[in-house]
Amino acid sequence: MKVLSSLASAKRRHADCQVVKRKGTVYVICKSNPKFKARQGATPGTRLSKKGL
Repeated sequence: MKVLSSLASAKRRHADCQVVKRKGTVYVICKSNPKFKARQGATPGTRLSKKGL
């Protein structure tokens, strides 16, 4: 998954793309074309966040 600075363009990529927020992280999910997956933001305590270091 790509980490994008803005998901505004990711929302308009495809008609099947859905924007979902889980645990403070915003995901773009596209079941028909998985290459459009995206993620923005990270929750503290995960390997994606640098606050846990």
